[in-house]
Amino acid sequence: MNISELCDTLKIGAERLSTHTAEQKNHALHCVQQALQKKQAEILAANATDVAAARARGMSEALLERLALDEKKCQSMQESLSVIINQADPVGQQLAGWTTPNGLQIRQVRVPLGVVAIIYESRPNVTIDAFSLAYKSGNAILLRGSSSALASNNALVAAIKEGLTLAADDGVCESLALCESIDHSDVSDILNAVGKIDVVLPRGSAKLINNVVQNARIPVIQTGAGICHLYVDDAAEPAMAARIARNAKTQRPGACNAIETLLVHDAIAPQFLPLLAQELGSTVLLKADEASYALLQSAVQDKSRLVHASQDDFGFEFLDFTLAIKTVASIQEAVLFINEHNTKHSEAIVTNNLAHARFFQERIDAACVYVNASTRFTDGGEFGFGAELGISTQKLHARGPMGISALTTTKFLIDGEGHIR
Repeated sequence: MNISELCDTLKIGAERLSTHTAEQKNHALHCVQQALQKKQAEILAANATDVAAARARGMSEALLERLALDEKKCQSMQESLSVIINQADPVGQQLAGWTTPNGLQIRQVRVPLGVVAIIYESRPNVTIDAFSLAYKSGNAILLRGSSSALASNNALVAAIKEGLTLAADDGVCESLALCESIDHSDVSDILNAVGKIDVVLPRGSAKLINNVVQNARIPVIQTGAGICHLYVDDAAEPAMAARIARNAKTQRPGACNAIETLLVHDAIAPQFLPLLAQELGSTVLLKADEASYALLQSAVQDKSRLVHASQDDFGFEFLDFTLAIKTVASIQEAVLFINEHNTKHSEAIVTNNLAHARFFQERIDAACVYVNASTRFTDGGEFGFGAELGISTQKLHARGPMGISALTTTKFLIDGEGHIR
């Protein structure tokens, strides 16, 4: 595909969309919502084709779950549009304003980024999330999904464009483009589109993210892989900790906010680990360090689900029903281990000690730090954003779940009365 030509069209769309009012953008998104409802059967049929092909290639069930759509997921996509429609339009919002001593009036306001590109894997729902957030914040967007979801993405984009056409003058069809080829040279063209694309976001595996970060010549908002940890403190309530661990690992193991490593204080490990084994049953493969292995050996019914951990298992993103377990002697050791092995995504502690909870939240370097809650809540929908463009793990501009405001920047508007310097 000719990425340069696509970007030229998107730039025209971005310039047009940047002048649209909140009412115009909301009307267009409502029309897209209607089109998604109308085209649901076609979208599900296209997705079934993708899922069948992926299963035939041997894709794991955890990753197939990310790829697959059903009526519930389609309904969720439509509901997320309602949330975004009802959110305040950030464009034009004044963040600050003041008058200088010489009388200049200065205002800092939010404006769209311009042309945004997102390179993502598997999840077709990202197509709707990325488009809707970009549209509401006044940005044009280039979508580059994976080959495994190509039929799904084509069907979704066709529905979006039908909705934008239905919206007449309020719909800007040029604000959206899907890179339909599966040629990897397209990714390189996107990463080198200096002056054409204002920012690119990778969303997917560590391999994809590293490729984008290392090779992009345009600005990148890094959405990191999810090597997330749960630390069970010596002051934890064991039953609560076991329930949280099960949810954080098994509710959706292929998600970036699922835990990959569990740390447990050695003082509570003899009481907690048998509860954990009971809670997880035979669902999860446990890769345990020596101390944890000894405590789990008699508690795990299916002995094939318990193996000795290697050093490489810690700091690894399994994206499956696999959990690495390690004992630690203190909360300080837990914090040090997490900061050395995580990807700055989401981390959690279970404890009834308030001082320990605050120490953990203050010292852990991550976008989201939980106390007595599952890391699975790191999500734009759960945070009230309706959707997310990704989970930013960097420290510049945006961090954590990225909603509408994360797709804006600011500019200063200065009014004078003949001022000269």
